[in-house]
Amino acid sequence: MRDETKCLHAGYSPKNAEPRVMPIVQSTTYVYDSTEEVASVFDEPMKSLIYSRFANPTVMAVEDKIAALEGGVGAMCTTSGQAASLLSILNICEAGDSIISTSEIYGGTVNLFSFTLKKLGIECIFIDKNASDDELDKAFKPNTKLVFGETIANPALTVFDFERFSALAHRHGVPLIIDNTFATPILCKPFEFGADIVIHSTTKYMDGHALQVGGVIVDGGKFDWANGNFPCLTEPDESYHGVSYTKTYGNKAYITKARMQLMRDFGVYPAAHSAFLLNIGLETLAVRMKQYCQNALTVAKYFESSPYVESVSYPGLENDKYHDLAKKYLKGSSGVISLVIKGGREKAMQFMNALKLASNEVHVADIRTCVLHPASETHRQLTDEQLVACGINGGMVRFSVGLENVEDIIEDIEQAFKKIK
Repeated sequence: MRDETKCLHAGYSPKNAEPRVMPIVQSTTYVYDSTEEVASVFDEPMKSLIYSRFANPTVMAVEDKIAALEGGVGAMCTTSGQAASLLSILNICEAGDSIISTSEIYGGTVNLFSFTLKKLGIECIFIDKNASDDELDKAFKPNTKLVFGETIANPALTVFDFERFSALAHRHGVPLIIDNTFATPILCKPFEFGADIVIHSTTKYMDGHALQVGGVIVDGGKFDWANGNFPCLTEPDESYHGVSYTKTYGNKAYITKARMQLMRDFGVYPAAHSAFLLNIGLETLAVRMKQYCQNALTVAKYFESSPYVESVSYPGLENDKYHDLAKKYLKGSSGVISLVIKGGREKAMQFMNALKLASNEVHVADIRTCVLHPASETHRQLTDEQLVACGINGGMVRFSVGLENVEDIIEDIEQAFKKIK
């Protein structure tokens, strides 16, 4: 099946006389005929369902759909994108380990890596993705466990060079983990370019309607976890009767461990109803992404010609410095634009306050147009130095183009510009 068909049919296929629409299995637990059967599932949790803290039929159907769209061997949904980021790291890291991340990533993830992981004893080294290979090689240590990046960075709108960084990570025997939120598998499939693990904030384009916060981790199934760097996956797990994930689960070792061990202990699994609503968004994802890209390119070109705008970052523009990488890796540049308003922070906030159609809110990648001021809002916790590293200045506005008629969006922008003093 192609993506448009997968969005509608992957994950759930009704049998004779079963519901056409994926049903909501609203139950926390599952009944067995004997105590022995229940005990056998505790010995082998992947054998069948036992408790909805880490597996539920409705959620599993959505996981299968997302795995099919990304081209992975398995997926695990979480209650938020931040939970997906955290578990993707903790699944292969422990106190004393080090990770590498590009600096141009979502501010909440910067905070997670810089402070929370640090408290857990995991070091994060931030790198400039435009640095030379020699400089990047120096960031690796004997205890480095992974490289992390975003397909389309939020909000800098830079494009990740998959082939370069996957080669770099694999040369050091570690996986490449990619946040594919802004691109979605409709615009980019990171596994095709060397990524090993993909995560999403499903809150954004996958949901699309600002209904449910959620996240997902997808396992590409191709990384060699038995290369000697990941004893947590090869050595016996005492919490599950000495199971070796690589020996027992093969190329599904990573995602199986995430579910059996981390989801069991952290319990950040979404409810069945949340997954049902996410699936409604997924069904139209392929159609929506095409329109987002079309609308955003039109709006980006308008911003590019505006006397009120200092600069525009949108990889779909021909003169954008990431346009070549966008052509190489993306089938569209999403609906998010970053622009810098002339006059800095004060003028940017005046512009945003004057918008009528576009909502001023802490969200992005919605069916409705919305705007956000990163320096004051999502990245407020960062230092001035970190803001610069993330590609943010006071005049930057993150403009998320929705599915309204594009002429209405532009008219709203025009009337807001006229009110800047």
